[in-house]
Amino acid sequence: MYKAMTQLNTMDKILYESQRQGRISFYMTNFGEEGTHVGSAAALDAKDLIWGQYREAGVLMWRGFPLEQFMGQCYGNANDIGKGRQMPVHYGSKDLHFVTISSPLATQMPQAVGSAYAIKRRGQDNCVVCYFGDGAASEGDAHAALNFSATLDAPIIFFCRNNGYAISTPTYEQYRGDGIAARGPGYGMATIRVDGNDAFAVFNAMKAARRICINESRPILVEAMTYRIGHHSTSDDSSAYRSVDEVNYWDKQDHPISRLRKYMLLQGWWTTEEEKAWMKETRRNVMHKFQEAEKTLKPRPRELFFDVYDEPSVRLQRQLEEMEDFVERHQDVYPVDIYTK
Repeated sequence: MYKAMTQLNTMDKILYESQRQGRISFYMTNFGEEGTHVGSAAALDAKDLIWGQYREAGVLMWRGFPLEQFMGQCYGNANDIGKGRQMPVHYGSKDLHFVTISSPLATQMPQAVGSAYAIKRRGQDNCVVCYFGDGAASEGDAHAALNFSATLDAPIIFFCRNNGYAISTPTYEQYRGDGIAARGPGYGMATIRVDGNDAFAVFNAMKAARRICINESRPILVEAMTYRIGHHSTSDDSSAYRSVDEVNYWDKQDHPISRLRKYMLLQGWWTTEEEKAWMKETRRNVMHKFQEAEKTLKPRPRELFFDVYDEPSVRLQRQLEEMEDFVERHQDVYPVDIYTK
C-alpha cells in the first residue's frame, strides 16, 4: 500500500511539472488523497467494477495499470488505450474493470447504479464501486443515483472523497447538513464516515462495506474525510481562495503518506534506509517511463474515425479519405512524422 501511494505521489509531481513546462496539456494531481485511493482499492476484488470521477488514479495503480499507460494516456501517444482521443487523466481499462473517466460531474453515478443492478440480475458475486467528490454530491445525478440504488437494492458502494473543496467552493458553502454521510439514512442506506487519511481505516471500512453490499445485496455509502492538498487541476490556482497555512497544515501534519510511513517505522516494518532506496527507485522508474512517453509516436490520425460504429458509415469513410488527402497535400503544415504509420 505504501509503495503504491508513494509511486502515485512521485508520478503526480513529475506529470504536474510536465504540464507546467508545456509538455502535456492538462493534469490533475492526487496530493493528500492517496490514502482514500489505495486503502479502498486494496479492500476490493479485482473484478469489482469501478466508476471513477477523475481523481482516482491510485485505484488503477493498485490494480496494476502500468506506468507506461498512465504516461501514454496523458501524452496521447500510441501506448494510450484510448488512442489519444481523451484529455489527460481520463484513464480507463477494460481488463482492470475500470470504466473510462468522463469529465461532466456526477454522470458516472446513475450509470454505476445501472451496472450494479445488471450485476444483481445476473447473480454475480461482485459489486460496483462509484467514486465521487463532495462537489459531485451537489449534482442532481447524485440524488437520482442514491435513490435508485436504495429502491433497487443494488450492490453498489458509493465512495465519497470529501476533500473540502469543489474546485474553489468550500464545503461550508455547498451544504448546511453534516456532510455527505448524513444523507445516507434519508435514502435508507447503510452509511459510514471514515478518516480518509488513515489508509488502514479506509481499508477496513471498505472491506466491511463490500461484505454487506454483496451478502445483503444493498447499497452502502462511505464518506472519506480527506483534504485536497494540490490545486484542483493545472487550470486552477488555489492560492486565490485558501491560505498557504491551511494547505501546509494538511501537508505537514495530516498527510496520509507521512502518517503511514511513521506508523511503519514505529512498528519496525520500514527503515529510513529502505525509504531512501525506494524513493530513489520509484523516481527512476517513473522518469524512465516519462522519457519513453515523450519519444513515443502519436496514434494515426485516422483513428479519429473508428470505434464508434461497428463498421464506419459511408459518410465517415468519405470524411476519412478527405482528411488523409488534405494532410497529404499540406505536409508542410502538418507534423506527419510524429504519428504512427
